[in-house]
Amino acid sequence: RGMDTGEGAEGPSGPAGLICASFNQDTTSLAVGTKTGYRLFSVTAVDRLDRIHESTETPDVYIVERLFSSSLVVVVSLAMPRRMNVYHFKKGTEICNYSYSNNILAVRLNRQRLIVCLEESIYIHNIKDMKLLKTLLNTPSNPTGLCALSINHANSYLAYPGSSTIGEIIVYDANNLSTVTMIPAHDSPLAAVTFNASGTKLASASERGTVIRVFTIPEGLKLFEFRRGMKRYVNISSLSFSSDAQFLCASSNTETVHIFKLEQHSPSREEESPTWSAYVGKMFSAASNYLPAQVSDMMNQDRAFATVRLNVFGQKNVCALATIQKLPRLLVASADGHLYIYNVDPQDGGECMLVKKHRLFSSEQDQGESEEECEGGVPPQACQSYAATVAIPTAVPSSTGLTGYSEDGGAKKGELIPEHEFAASPVCLDDENEFPPINSCRDGPRSGKGRRT
Repeated sequence: RGMDTGEGAEGPSGPAGLICASFNQDTTSLAVGTKTGYRLFSVTAVDRLDRIHESTETPDVYIVERLFSSSLVVVVSLAMPRRMNVYHFKKGTEICNYSYSNNILAVRLNRQRLIVCLEESIYIHNIKDMKLLKTLLNTPSNPTGLCALSINHANSYLAYPGSSTIGEIIVYDANNLSTVTMIPAHDSPLAAVTFNASGTKLASASERGTVIRVFTIPEGLKLFEFRRGMKRYVNISSLSFSSDAQFLCASSNTETVHIFKLEQHSPSREEESPTWSAYVGKMFSAASNYLPAQVSDMMNQDRAFATVRLNVFGQKNVCALATIQKLPRLLVASADGHLYIYNVDPQDGGECMLVKKHRLFSSEQDQGESEEECEGGVPPQACQSYAATVAIPTAVPSSTGLTGYSEDGGAKKGELIPEHEFAASPVCLDDENEFPPINSCRDGPRSGKGRRT
């Protein structure tokens, strides 16, 4: 769910130093990595963007992932791309850090597992004590770190490419540590993959970007096939289901975001009373070989239930469908440094209307944000907003004040369980009931030095 996140938008040259952006698992907050650190925002209201937390401890953050609404956040910096730092941002403390044999390309988490994806290996950690449970070595070359983890920790399915030349998807059970199935999803290599919230559906797109397919999980049977254009290849940068899995949105390097509706049609009924658009669609599909790419692409738009025309073209972005203030919205975090919020008509679809555009940073804007958030001179922490429940860290992070963490311990070549020391007392992360407490950090990994097969 991020500009990682193959989840897609990494642009160190972004206008305001934006390097990455990702939504949390239930799309209630947005994390952005910048040249100076990272920021967490609440996206539970349309007309305000509450800044929950800001860190300037670590520069050049290219991965930042928050676990639901808890205080656990995972950060990776371009300065140390092989090292993953896990923080309790509210307390301003580091929970642990791990170093790997190569650059970290993606991190995924749910309440049971933490997944670290390198170009040719994947590490599966138990999130409760951060212990390394399994290393998948010699995975097919995956230079963008493409992977997805079901946010439903009851099944914890992991999806990653099964080939670097064709669009095979390996579905792996990260709870039971076993392969579930291989899905031959596309002829071309994979470009995007995502699970629905319950982990019962998987959507994928290939590098061509013309077809998006949805499969049943764990069986791997094709359920839907959506076309977003016949002739024009695009780079799909993010795919995301709505929480009820009724809709699927896809953004790319074009100016259009497509929203598809997952509803089964009765073929016989369509044949009895063909609609004008179905007739014209067939006619233009047949004629598409003779039409300019733009016309062909436009005529295939009716395959999408709803569309969004972005104000920016060619910028990397990450999209997500969310229910905000009881209405369905499409959120687009763009490498241009803005969050765009659109209304989605769940009945009729069509073109979605932009309702709000938020700037994600710039120092002048920061002051504007706090003034907006708290009219009448009330100090920011007194606002009755989501930010107020998570806001001010109890301690300022300090690298000198954090003792007992190994700098270089780690999963070297995936053969050893990382050895590193933990803080003097266990860190409990049970805020908002979003996280099972970490209660055995000190005992867990330290004792385990055995080789893993």
